[in-house]
Amino acid sequence: MQRLPLLHVIRHGETEWSRTHRHTGRTDIPLTRHGEREAGLLRPALERLLSTTRPVLVLASPLQRAVRTAELAGCGSGMRVEPDLTEWDYGDYEGITTAEIHQGVPGWQLFRDGCPGGEDAADIGERATRIIEQLRAAGGDVAVFSHGHFSRVLAACWLGLPPEQGRFFTLDTAAISTLGYEHDQSEPVIRRWNDTHHLD
Repeated sequence: MQRLPLLHVIRHGETEWSRTHRHTGRTDIPLTRHGEREAGLLRPALERLLSTTRPVLVLASPLQRAVRTAELAGCGSGMRVEPDLTEWDYGDYEGITTAEIHQGVPGWQLFRDGCPGGEDAADIGERATRIIEQLRAAGGDVAVFSHGHFSRVLAACWLGLPPEQGRFFTLDTAAISTLGYEHDQSEPVIRRWNDTHHLD
């Protein structure tokens, strides 16, 4: 029986804004020193994970925090930059925290309300769906290096859920998640989520 393909989703390492919980969409900021250490710790974990079947495709968001994470994790060779993997465009909320947004818009929720001047969950869902179509056509295992909120929507869309349901899938920096199937490709599942044991 042929093994079903897997999609490994890796979130980038820590940045100064992720550390302070500021919405970091299109702002192209680097990893912190701690974030670079996190990315380096991904290397042995991914070597074990990918030891039996090398991915036929490695994609990364064009933002430097994702590209640098892929490089430090040992996946830079042959990596392709994919603009659809870019993080949520937070528009007017770029660089500020949820607590600060709530001072002016009490009760605001990203996945429900989206961002003025930026994207909403449906916009991210369209990008995630294009990525999924590309990955399912790849014919083997795939690894992608992306961002927290985008990857949460990606997981929801993989399962056939509305993109807003990504709110249920929290994701830490430098976490590894694996999406796959149960019996066949008509039954998408989450095989691993938010695994950070390699950072301990």
